[in-house]
Amino acid sequence: MIDPFGTAAVRLRSPATSHPHPLHPGWPESTPDVRLRDGARLRLRPLLRSDGRDWREMRLLDEEYLRPVEPTAHESWNQAHNTGAWRSNLMSLRDLAGRGIVVPLTIELDGRFAGQVTLGNIQHGSVSSCWIGYWVFSGHMGRGVATAACALGVDHAFRRIGLHRVTATYLPSNPASGAVLAANGFRREGLLRRNLHIDGQWRDHHFVAQTTEDHPDTCVSRLRAAGRIQ
Repeated sequence: MIDPFGTAAVRLRSPATSHPHPLHPGWPESTPDVRLRDGARLRLRPLLRSDGRDWREMRLLDEEYLRPVEPTAHESWNQAHNTGAWRSNLMSLRDLAGRGIVVPLTIELDGRFAGQVTLGNIQHGSVSSCWIGYWVFSGHMGRGVATAACALGVDHAFRRIGLHRVTATYLPSNPASGAVLAANGFRREGLLRRNLHIDGQWRDHHFVAQTTEDHPDTCVSRLRAAGRIQ
């Protein structure tokens, strides 16, 4: 059996096409590849132990971009991104993924780590929903990476996990994230007052969502039709 968090999981080169796992559908699976307008190949695949070095280096470099939009760290940024923090984060995600609550995915750009997409608070049954979150290394900004990665994540939630609704939030001060979500068909449903403690303060968030009935096709197909991906 392949450990989805170990280096052996790198052998998951193609997306799963068999019937999804009954307890945690959509995990551990990779998505299909898409090609960006500049020709780069992008996909989502399970987060691995071997991603730790890139995760730490990129997030340390991008403190000025990430700190203002992420939950308040109770220690220094360096401490929140040391080897122990990575191991703790991975163990927590491993546990949640095994219970079908979270699907933690790496954004892989031309075979290299470029950020993350997380599908969280997965609920089946009469709720049938999850939220999506993402971050992309600043060195890849402006290429449509976040938009394409979000599309793959939403399609994975609907097509492989089998959910009915996907939600997301973004800060009013972060219109770029709002543009990514709008490009992927999310509609605004409201404003969550003092929703999360971000960078030392309770912050409002725009709340957006989409359901399977909102669009007749996939996020990826809509991006392709709009010329955002090849």
